[in-house]
Amino acid sequence: MEQPAEGTAPTQSGAVPLFALYGEEARLTDAEFIHIEDIESRSRLYDWGIGSHTHRGLFQLVAVLDGGARVQIDDRVAEVAAPCVIVVPPAVVHSFQFRPGSHGYVLTVAEVMLFDGASAQSRPLFEALFLRPCLIDFTDAPAAAERVAALLDQLMTEFRWPQLGRSAMCEWLLRGVLLLLERQRAAAAGADPAERVRTELFARFRALVEDHFTEHWTIPRYADALGITESRLNRLCRHLAGRSAFEVVQDRLLLEAKRRLVYIAAPVAMIAYELGFQDPGYFNRVFKKLTGKTPAAFRRDARAG
Repeated sequence: MEQPAEGTAPTQSGAVPLFALYGEEARLTDAEFIHIEDIESRSRLYDWGIGSHTHRGLFQLVAVLDGGARVQIDDRVAEVAAPCVIVVPPAVVHSFQFRPGSHGYVLTVAEVMLFDGASAQSRPLFEALFLRPCLIDFTDAPAAAERVAALLDQLMTEFRWPQLGRSAMCEWLLRGVLLLLERQRAAAAGADPAERVRTELFARFRALVEDHFTEHWTIPRYADALGITESRLNRLCRHLAGRSAFEVVQDRLLLEAKRRLVYIAAPVAMIAYELGFQDPGYFNRVFKKLTGKTPAAFRRDARAG
């Protein structure tokens, strides 16, 4: 399942809740932010259900070590069973309905901590892990699941009882978890060194798209920023995503448009401007061409469903 997904009714305010952690209003966080808690401590407060929400600049790893869950991410849904880990990149709308009594951990990490500064050198080792939402299944790898569980347990201990060098220890344990997860993911995908290079380059492209899709960068501009040709960028995207570079950018813009139409109670014209369209009429035409519905009709049908 490289595609769990989500979609529940909008909140009363019409917006997807933006949380630092579920149930806690979003706020500026330390660049070194790491948080870990067991599944039960928070989900039990909400009848084992974590409703639709998103995190800005935060990755989440949900390790289900015993039990299972119904997972929704964007517009897809999946039933998962232990042992597994669900990877949720930043800005992805998601929700969970855990089976009562499920055991595991929710690990939340700041994006800047993983990929910037002194940590950047380890980026190629596990960046593929965060390309898109994915499920890493450990059903046929119990020994690897035990290693991941042991590291998460140690990380929880360090997090709860600060001692000398806690920050460094948490980072080491975190990277151990990420590398074990990436090994399992790569083994399931049959990844090779050349594929890893392509994946790292594609991840850089996706990061640029995330930063600039509302600015409507052209594909040549993305290629220039990556230091490659437009044709190579298109080959890369078709190989890893089955889409052209333009379609990848368009898909991201369309996804954001759908999210805002469903979850934000703002006029369509305002959403169009926020997405970088100078002419709301042009936004309407593009949206209808891609979905078969006008933005207003899409919003009406989505909320009615």
